[in-house]
Amino acid sequence: MTSLQPWFERKFNLDLPNSRFQIVLEKLRGTPGRLEERIKPLLSSALIARVDNKWSIQENIGHLCELEPIWTQRAQQLINGDTELIAADLSNRSTDEAHYNDRTIAEIVGKFRTLRASFVRLLESASSTVLDRTARHPRLGTPMRLIDIAFFTAEHDDHHLARIAELLRSLT
Repeated sequence: MTSLQPWFERKFNLDLPNSRFQIVLEKLRGTPGRLEERIKPLLSSALIARVDNKWSIQENIGHLCELEPIWTQRAQQLINGDTELIAADLSNRSTDEAHYNDRTIAEIVGKFRTLRASFVRLLESASSTVLDRTARHPRLGTPMRLIDIAFFTAEHDDHHLARIAELLRSLT
């Protein structure tokens, strides 16, 4: 099997039509359940195991929690008519400092589920007049619409789900 392409090396085609917005929302809505299903049979020792000194499964899920407020804020910026989106901390320091391996998996997944539900509600509440607005993504340097933020977030989710699958393969 091929190794996972690093996130910051990814390029994105942000050209989905707004008619696919509801489909992308369904993907976002389903991430907490997909995570829960993936980790359900795992022992705590597997959830907190680090391979090559990289994030554990719990830390990957915690990282999703850390970024959820950024996705929400970016969506709110578009709704508000801002033209520049906030930047993320590319060092991911907050994930490392949160000590997710010292928490319970139920707490982490529960937090993610709550944050994601709030993000999806915000996206669902956006009026159709907002869907064509754009704001510049600071790292990618490209304009993004609401569907692009949602798609980017879903891709980020899938990246970390794939990383969790990679970790599971290395632990067995």
